Amino acid sequence: MLLLAMLETSACFVIYTPPVPEAETPTPGWSENKYQVERMVAALVERDRSLACMQTPAVMEYTAGDQHVKAKEELVVKRPGNLRVEAMSPFGVALLLAAQGSDLAIFEPGQNRFMRGEANADTLYRYVRIPMAPADAVGLLMGLAPPAFALGSSAESVSNDGAMMVASYGNAASGTREIGFSGGNLAMVRETAGGGVVNYEVRYSDYHDIGGVMFPYVVDATFPAAGSHVTFRYLRPIVNGIIPDSTFVLIPAPGATVVNLSLVDVRAFSNES
Repeated sequence: MLLLAMLETSACFVIYTPPVPEAETPTPGWSENKYQVERMVAALVERDRSLACMQTPAVMEYTAGDQHVKAKEELVVKRPGNLRVEAMSPFGVALLLAAQGSDLAIFEPGQNRFMRGEANADTLYRYVRIPMAPADAVGLLMGLAPPAFALGSSAESVSNDGAMMVASYGNAASGTREIGFSGGNLAMVRETAGGGVVNYEVRYSDYHDIGGVMFPYVVDATFPAAGSHVTFRYLRPIVNGIIPDSTFVLIPAPGATVVNLSLVDVRAFSNES
């Protein structure tokens, strides 16, 4: 009878099993795409560390408003912000531009005119309509992600744009930075300001293996806010060669007219070139 009473009493108790929470339904392919992007970003960071400088002959095509220029150039860049551009014409050197540290100089042999100013985005924008500081321009020419791109942080979203996988950082209010990959290589960087205005978009293509480093032979940059577009097609790039610092120093030729870029509107000069 005691055993029966215990059984009857136990029947009054119900064992409570907490419900198993339902797993959230992830965005299709999100985890896999995010993992792939993180791997490619890590490889890009490692590639960036392996590149110190680059020099190459190139064909440059530039458009801004009604101005269109196509020329052969000699490009020399050295990180973090050393830059030298030597533009050729059928008659010889048409223009020399060099930036080192905080100094930028431009020499036009045809007018024997030497211009000097601060190496910043404002100077480059006023002269060639490229709103980038020399350090960012060096990264652009070497196929590097801009320093402002925090590649160590996790992407807010990952999407596909055709064959390109795109990782986005930031938000619509403060602005976004996007980095795209195709075939495991950097294919695009894009910076958009708050409000949706694209500051710049750079596309990289035609990669070649140079001493174990994949390097783009075509760099195509658009600056919508500035209304300019430039394409570089590299001919024989050399990476990590020996480049003396004197390469990025220009000295006025005898009798040259010297102009301070910070005191004048140099767009009038650039339209003459």
